[in-house]
Amino acid sequence: MIDRAGLAEFLRRRRESLQPEDVGLPRGQRRRTTGLRREEVATLCHISADYYSRLERERGPYPSEQMIASIAQGLHLSLDERDHLFRLAGHHPPVRGTTSAHISPGVLRILDRLTDTPAEVITELGETLRQTPLGVALTGDNTKYTGPERSIGYRWFTDPACRARYHPDDHALHSRVFASGLRHTVTLRGPDSWAAHLQRLLLARSEEFRAVWNEHEVGVRYQHVKRFIHPEVGLLELTCQALLDPDQSHSLLVYTAVPGSESHEKLQLLSVIGSRL
Repeated sequence: MIDRAGLAEFLRRRRESLQPEDVGLPRGQRRRTTGLRREEVATLCHISADYYSRLERERGPYPSEQMIASIAQGLHLSLDERDHLFRLAGHHPPVRGTTSAHISPGVLRILDRLTDTPAEVITELGETLRQTPLGVALTGDNTKYTGPERSIGYRWFTDPACRARYHPDDHALHSRVFASGLRHTVTLRGPDSWAAHLQRLLLARSEEFRAVWNEHEVGVRYQHVKRFIHPEVGLLELTCQALLDPDQSHSLLVYTAVPGSESHEKLQLLSVIGSRL
């Protein structure tokens, strides 16, 4: 059963404990609210301000698991806080582990500050959980996919359009990296894992994947620089740095260009153009 009073109080306390700069929002002037405004939290959680306000007032409909997960992420809750929120809302908490889509508060705080940098948080199977606006501008919105298509490795071998933003000369390396990484994850997680399910789907659907998979390569990694082909600014040569969250098996990928280089100038132009595509 939902604990409406407990849920409302917990949401208020968490909202009041957060400052705009904690979640990547501008503070602005004449701020009198303790912590975040309800409207700001609603925006972070991708729900209506009216819906969120009713929850804080112990009213409104019974929130779904998807809604609670969105609120937990928007409020930058830890895993323990997320689980507590689920129980207050009358749900069983999601299973913890490598399949979790809940991004840790620390990783979110870093991502929120990368306002002028392409960056994304991905799972160990290359499923994009969140991107910065410039990250969307660089590679497109990779959070929109569902099912197996959430994995860029799966899309790479099943959707030719996936390759359009990567330099053609690097496609063979991308294929080897994705197959090698999937092999590592299948071995790590076992034959009943989602990784093994993706492997079976790809073996059935892609002749190229079967050929690369049968090479049994492990430990194949990208070179120091990744080359992107953007439809508006052209070639970008970017260094990719990865920050690993071992508790969630998530990686924060940050793409940067050498200052003063042509790619650096193109990144600045891309930040102006925005993610129109």
